Amino acid sequence: MTVSSDGSPLWRDQQFVLLLCARAISVLGNGFARVALAFAVLALPGASAGKLSVVLACQALPQLVLILMGGVIADRMSRSRLMVLADVLGAAAYSGLAAMVLTGHAPLVALCLLAVAAGTATALFSPAMDGLLPLVVPADRLQQANGLLRMGTNSFLLLGLALSGVTVALVGAGWALALNAASFVASAALTARLRVAARPRKRSSGWADLREGWQEFTSRQWLWVVVAQYAVVVAALNANLGVLGPLTAEQHLGGARAWSVIVAAQAVGTIAGAGIAARVRVNRPILVAVLCTFPAAVPIALLSADAPVWLIAAATFGAGIAGDVFGVLWATTIQREVPEQVLSRVSSYDWFGSLAFAPLGLLVAGPIAAAVGTSQALAGCAVLVVLATTAALLSPQVRSLRAAAEKRSGTASASEVAECQVGEETAG
Repeated sequence: MTVSSDGSPLWRDQQFVLLLCARAISVLGNGFARVALAFAVLALPGASAGKLSVVLACQALPQLVLILMGGVIADRMSRSRLMVLADVLGAAAYSGLAAMVLTGHAPLVALCLLAVAAGTATALFSPAMDGLLPLVVPADRLQQANGLLRMGTNSFLLLGLALSGVTVALVGAGWALALNAASFVASAALTARLRVAARPRKRSSGWADLREGWQEFTSRQWLWVVVAQYAVVVAALNANLGVLGPLTAEQHLGGARAWSVIVAAQAVGTIAGAGIAARVRVNRPILVAVLCTFPAAVPIALLSADAPVWLIAAATFGAGIAGDVFGVLWATTIQREVPEQVLSRVSSYDWFGSLAFAPLGLLVAGPIAAAVGTSQALAGCAVLVVLATTAALLSPQVRSLRAAAEKRSGTASASEVAECQVGEETAG
């Protein structure tokens, strides 16, 4: 059982439970939105695939462009208050989208503006959330708390995805979007009850804050190396999940039903992975995290080889487990190694770098598949994952950074501590 520093279970920590419930409800709504938004736009008069692409691009672009600003703001004000404001903005955006879909009056410009608002809410929310957890739970329970959070959110996301299709079929996409708006309201109400100490007022400019965050980010080799690795990995995974995988399922595996089995297997794997990661103890968390990226290439390679659905699903289940072990170890290490006062800014650089090539992966996947074939394009994605991960292992800090508990016990050598750039100034 996961316990806090005073020996009591984390489940009895009211602040942690509030945060967990807020995230679970919000993610449940997002599961509805992933399906409902696409069907809602396509159901409108005069809808087309091009119109849907424009709306989705308007939602995705602010998430990338404004994420650095979100990190600066989160380090200058109460992170819980910023999360509440982001939830309110998300609720307003999805309420507007739901109203337009339900009334059938949905000009493209209005859809795009509301999609921008929804994307902006995500850009403000994500860095604040990454920086909030160390203010809610003790430092020695961060890994367990991250694992429980990811297990809860993955479970509710899977539930939302499972129920979204039924909801759209029974009551329509507009009402499914309205349910997502309601989930933002509930998340805001729960998050508002968190009691987090006010942040000291800062007199520096936003640009100065960005530079400080950049210095903290680049001063840790293990950090920027893994972010660079994931810029390539996320692009390859996006190309697979968004374009190449569905194409292969349609051409060789029997269509959408087979693809849904594969995707569901990965989602179940992430739940199991988060549960394992909450309890696992490793001496070199970044090394283990990077090694956990290799399994992501296996289902892509199997898709390229036209393997049977059950084998691909088994591989995606394993990749889901490994992916969430990576996620928990990565989040916990950043929270422990980066000073709390710059944590959201460093997190925003992590988000920005990791997602930098994600749109490119989606953009080029189709043309490359048309030019060389879907199987060859998938094989290329698997190779990219392996090469980027192997390159990350060349970093001395990736291989040698030790867990905080081991460093506190003095078992790490002085040269390792100096090499990893950790010390009193990075304790947190």
